[in-house]
Amino acid sequence: MSSPECFVVVTGGPGAGKTTLVERLAAAGYAWSPEAGRGVITDQLTIGGRGLPWADRALFAELMLGWDLRSHRQAHIRPSPVIFDRALPDVVGYLRLSGLPVPEHVDAAARRFRYRRRVLIAPFWPEIYRHDGERKQSLAEAERTCEHMVAAYTDYGYELVHLPRTPVDDRVRFVLDELR
Repeated sequence: MSSPECFVVVTGGPGAGKTTLVERLAAAGYAWSPEAGRGVITDQLTIGGRGLPWADRALFAELMLGWDLRSHRQAHIRPSPVIFDRALPDVVGYLRLSGLPVPEHVDAAARRFRYRRRVLIAPFWPEIYRHDGERKQSLAEAERTCEHMVAAYTDYGYELVHLPRTPVDDRVRFVLDELR
């Protein structure tokens, strides 16, 4: 059974290489938890739902919260460590970025359900940022998103470790060194 100190979070702004890094670690055999935002967007598009960041930001945040709570719970039964592509404090960062209030239950979730103290931040990296069917933010919003994630994790008492802007194989080595 995994403990929160084995829950490694990779966060930051969109298009900074987080998912590529997490998927590479998963391919190397590490347990992982996919990003809530992309999962929610895929599900909502499939069913014609309105819980999308460009349709209903508050509903989108609630759906991400539910996804992240379930991911946290499931991580307890996975082998250690578990790599998270974003986590509960990201919901807080998203709400702040959107200019929406952070409901008490979202704050309570971010305070109660913890991860490893050292969180990996993928810095804003405009040279690799690309739009796709789920990532529609401008470069400016991507940069602001990273700033809000840094602030949210700091506010919840996490220590931030900035990932280098290097090729994914170098980032994998960096993460593996961090895990040791």
